[in-house]
Amino acid sequence: MIRKLMEKDREAVLTFLREEPLLNLFQIGDIRNYGFNSSIQTVYGYFDTNHQLTGVLLRYRQHYLPYFKEEGEVCQSFLDVIKTDPAAQMISGDERLVRPFYRCFNEVEKEMTFLCELIDGTHLPSNELVGVKRATVADAPRIATLIQMIVEFHSDSANVQNIRQKIKDESGRIYYIENEHKEVISVAQSTAENEESAMIVGVATHPLYRRRGFMTQTLSKLCYDLLAEQKRVCLFYDNEAAGRIYHRLGFKTMGTWVMLRRVQQTR
Repeated sequence: MIRKLMEKDREAVLTFLREEPLLNLFQIGDIRNYGFNSSIQTVYGYFDTNHQLTGVLLRYRQHYLPYFKEEGEVCQSFLDVIKTDPAAQMISGDERLVRPFYRCFNEVEKEMTFLCELIDGTHLPSNELVGVKRATVADAPRIATLIQMIVEFHSDSANVQNIRQKIKDESGRIYYIENEHKEVISVAQSTAENEESAMIVGVATHPLYRRRGFMTQTLSKLCYDLLAEQKRVCLFYDNEAAGRIYHRLGFKTMGTWVMLRRVQQTR
């Protein structure tokens, strides 16, 4: 049986998701930050015949994240929910969890990345990092200007309102370096932050300022502060060059993450 989850289910759901916290970082963070009554989020639970929770499907805006222990009716129930949502655009998660949903959309783009975790700060450079600042809401337009230059990023990541909202509600943070003209030239961000963990995203440097160590500085400062708060620090990478940098800083590859995006059909 599948049903929408409510506030009274919070502890049971979080306990279930914490059994594999790395795989469920986004779900845990989104539930902690937005709960069960937000217009941008819906959380579904699947219960077996013994009324035990065996699967969770979280919708954040147009994005679905499934989690379950074993395939079966739970996957079909989740498929039915996603397929009846005309606004659904993406399904993501560990490769094992996303595989049953490859047929959910008529046409899909599949993107595979590697999931990494930083265990400690042993390999990070010195914490004496000067010039790295933590962004405030007022910095959002300057952050957006840099992100708009990065062709690999999706357009919503450069939305000024989304950046402001993340900083304001503390679901993530942004560290940056600026040049002498007060232009932001390098950023490192977190998202889905909660008391236990954080995902690093949106690491970028202005094309004219690359290969000068700015990315390492902003990313390291962010990692130091997250580790000091005893949070698990994770990120994704999808190319060997980025992987070499992250591994040099102490990140370890933990698994493969898959994102399925609906392809909009044109007439």
